[in-house]
Amino acid sequence: MSTNKNYVLSITIIGILFFLFGFVTWLNSTLIPFLQLACELKVEEALLVTSAFYLAYFFLALPSSYILNKTGFKNGMALGLAVMAVGAFLFIPAAMERSFTLFLIGLFIQATGLTLLQTASNPYISVIGPIESAAQRISIMGICNKVAGALSPVILGAIVLKGATQIETKLATTQDVISRTELLQELSNRVILPYGIMGLVLIALAIMIKLSPLPEIEQEEEPKQHELTTRTRVFQFPYLLLGILCIFLYVGVEVMAGDVIGPFGQAIGISLDETKLFTSYTLWSMVVGYIIGIVTIPKYIKQQNALAWSAIIGIALSVGVFFTSGYTSIVCIALLGFANALMWPAIFPLAIEGLGKFTKFGSALLIMGIVGGAFLPLVYGRMVKDMTPSSAFFWIVAPCYVYILFFALKGHAIGKQKS
Repeated sequence: MSTNKNYVLSITIIGILFFLFGFVTWLNSTLIPFLQLACELKVEEALLVTSAFYLAYFFLALPSSYILNKTGFKNGMALGLAVMAVGAFLFIPAAMERSFTLFLIGLFIQATGLTLLQTASNPYISVIGPIESAAQRISIMGICNKVAGALSPVILGAIVLKGATQIETKLATTQDVISRTELLQELSNRVILPYGIMGLVLIALAIMIKLSPLPEIEQEEEPKQHELTTRTRVFQFPYLLLGILCIFLYVGVEVMAGDVIGPFGQAIGISLDETKLFTSYTLWSMVVGYIIGIVTIPKYIKQQNALAWSAIIGIALSVGVFFTSGYTSIVCIALLGFANALMWPAIFPLAIEGLGKFTKFGSALLIMGIVGGAFLPLVYGRMVKDMTPSSAFFWIVAPCYVYILFFALKGHAIGKQKS
């Protein structure tokens, strides 16, 4: 009974953390148009928000693995929350100075804390129960993550982008330098209160995790004796390396569907008052996908088959974006959330299965793959200057889904030890 209680408590705590991941991560979709206005940026400059955020995963994933080996999961999670709080508090001077550089540093620090949290929580939720149902557990976490992600742009958008179209009009018609500066500073100051509150909440959560009875999970040793002698390095697992690239491309297309849908909408002439909510539509479609995953995996469909069908749907919707226009293309992008929903829950356990004592290090390498979210939006920002938004979007995301389909059908099994 005690074990069952600990299991439920662990799932609940990790669920709270996944809610937090989603809330903080998908604030970027609101920060992109907000900072574009407040700091007077071009679209490609504003998209550096995603770069600053996701680059942290590349640089900090491996150090996070070493930190977790020293601190354990629980203390590492508490430390990650504290680091995130520092990044949130940095938004206060950034807003006062209207400094885009400080905003980017704050985002990088926040993502640093998130990297530590995700490096701990993703393998934790994968190995806390049977590997066959790992995708189901991660799907539950995904609902926590994406419900928070759907709420965050609505909440922050209502605060910092209230009357966005009116503000754009005022800025376009105000010639007086002093009046314009005052208007921009007033807009910039809107993030001070929400990010100050966020910093305090993160500190409180760090203390809660530190004092919680969250059990430590020890990774299993290599399951087969001959594996111990023939595989002495993590890079001797080909399917893991293919999984890292798969995560890179998957996160890239997820960010394209979530964070770029707003700039895409503005590029085709839809007002900021409308586009600031588009990310929520993508994330609600992801929630539907996660619910389907919970019901069907692994009872009715294997996680690799779910990944394959998700990739096929992604390819079809990418084609839909290319051949349609206006709100129809927006709907196709939003529905990519449904296609993306089961990808992380399937890719991660498929890529770490059978790593044994290399699980933590392998997890850190997979977390590094999240850097895909830093690059694909920037590629879009450059390509959209020379071609239509629909064409730029298609030629970025469609090849990614083709590779994800390859990983689902064949890549996940290359070099994997038969049981």
